[in-house]
Amino acid sequence: MDHPINRSAFDPEGLKHCTPELFLVAKDACDEEELRVRLTALAQRLEYETFFDYSDLREGSIIRVRDCAQALRSIVTKRSEDLAQFSMVRAIRDIACDLPRPDLTPAFYADLLHLLLGLQGKGPGKSPVDSLLETSSLRGRSAAIERSRQLDELWNRIEGRLHQYSGGLEPAVVAKRKERRDKILAVLRGCENDWTNWRWHVRNVVRDAETLSRLVTLTDAEARAVEAACRNRIPFGITPYYLSLMDEEPSEHDRSIRAQVIPPEDYVRQLSSGLRGDSEQLDFMLEEDTSPVDLITRRYPAIAVFKPYNTCPQICVYCQRNWEIDEVLDPRAMARPEQIDAALGWLRDHPSIHEVLMTGGDPLTMGDGRINRILEAIAAVPNVERIRIGTRALVTMPVRVTENLCSIFGRFRRPGRREIVVVTHVQHPYEVTPEMIKAVEMIRSQGIPIYNQLVYTFWISRRFEATALRRMLRTSGISPYYTFNTKGKEETRAYRVPIARLLQEQKEEARLLPGMARTDEAVYNVPGLGKNYLRARQHRQILSILPDGARVYEFHPWEKNISGTGPMNTYICADVPILEYLDRLAVLGEDVAEYDTIWYYF
Repeated sequence: MDHPINRSAFDPEGLKHCTPELFLVAKDACDEEELRVRLTALAQRLEYETFFDYSDLREGSIIRVRDCAQALRSIVTKRSEDLAQFSMVRAIRDIACDLPRPDLTPAFYADLLHLLLGLQGKGPGKSPVDSLLETSSLRGRSAAIERSRQLDELWNRIEGRLHQYSGGLEPAVVAKRKERRDKILAVLRGCENDWTNWRWHVRNVVRDAETLSRLVTLTDAEARAVEAACRNRIPFGITPYYLSLMDEEPSEHDRSIRAQVIPPEDYVRQLSSGLRGDSEQLDFMLEEDTSPVDLITRRYPAIAVFKPYNTCPQICVYCQRNWEIDEVLDPRAMARPEQIDAALGWLRDHPSIHEVLMTGGDPLTMGDGRINRILEAIAAVPNVERIRIGTRALVTMPVRVTENLCSIFGRFRRPGRREIVVVTHVQHPYEVTPEMIKAVEMIRSQGIPIYNQLVYTFWISRRFEATALRRMLRTSGISPYYTFNTKGKEETRAYRVPIARLLQEQKEEARLLPGMARTDEAVYNVPGLGKNYLRARQHRQILSILPDGARVYEFHPWEKNISGTGPMNTYICADVPILEYLDRLAVLGEDVAEYDTIWYYF
């Protein structure tokens, strides 16, 4: 394949220069409808020729032609244009005829150029470990020895990348955090025993910029954002423990930690402009449309979400339920007894529900007695065979996991009859600490498995960064479960990553780990419909590339094949432009040439 493309090609002239044959086809067409037919025929012809005479092509080039041909055929259909509300056919014709299109950006030209080059089996792209595995004419034991040598070389390359990300178990990091802990205790007037008391952490959650600035050095932008968030009553809070995970000065290592809880200025600006309180805009997953009774959400046949406690000791900026949470540790967050009774009654009335996910908010913010009573009530529902507890306390406040709490969990476990499961959210290797591992071991000692849900944000998306996390999780006793593509909420745009990057990460990085360390499933959470599995292309379709370079996708509902003959709603979304994402990586000092294959994941 070709070498990386110079950015000067990301304009009309560069596009025509790199793919002249394609634009001759476009220029000769009488109108848009004829061009639509010609482009479809061209994609079919190039794909046919590639698979007919393939002797000089590598397998990667052949598959690239297939994928780009499929994408182009989808993009030029009338249905795709109508759904995306943009005509790629018209844009290509205007470019071919030298008509001005000031709306088209370099990000648009970059994506279209890579698509058209890929259609010809060209285009840049090698993964960081490409060319290390080569075919050999050897056979038998000699072939095995050569293969093993290549695999050693491949893993050495991977190991080097994994080690570039600091984790919270490194001795130097542990020592640094002890100093941070001592400073926090001094400022908050706590003692050594307080640090192991979860209620002390709850009482001392940091909720304002002035206190925060005494505990950690903030950038000017961070300070402005926190001040504005507090001024506009946007939920904000950080536990003392989680503050100890931040470096004293902002660094490359704690960037993800800070991004979890310190909102970007744009986020605060959007929520302050009237979006806050508008549940129709903020309820991205349309939970109101899937809530048959208060505290219950149901999207699938055999599982329901139960939310008895509606806040957390710490607020994640990109929280799915930011539209529901009024403030950190809101005293009104506990559901009323009559609401809980009604929700439990609903569970009893629906014997098809065999699993209950107790989440919120973070339910482990409740006291042991209340947790015990709620779990007891859920366990009394005859049809419930699994209780899943969703919590981030292992990361934000691991001392909350006490022997008494674990014994409560274990009390409701009935091998062969009922399972208790904990699902947590570890976001970065820097969050994995000795304290977290101690909490994990206490839970697992009751025979309770722990799974992780990772949100694939910008701050965990560098090459092999999420892979390093999965490796640490598995050796810590946590099984990778889901990796969520960041939700398309406009106020959290700074966190979003192109779908293509998550697909690339799964194929080129996660795939290189042993199977037990990559048990997670990459998904896109479709509003009102639920999880769409990204590994299966039949569940989505690319529709267009918008003028700003954003790809438009159509996601199909999970129940499309079992729903009868009636019409089914699909979900249309505009993704993050790939060029925009790569430019942000470059600002962090990343060699974006290492990400070149991103253009060919659809």
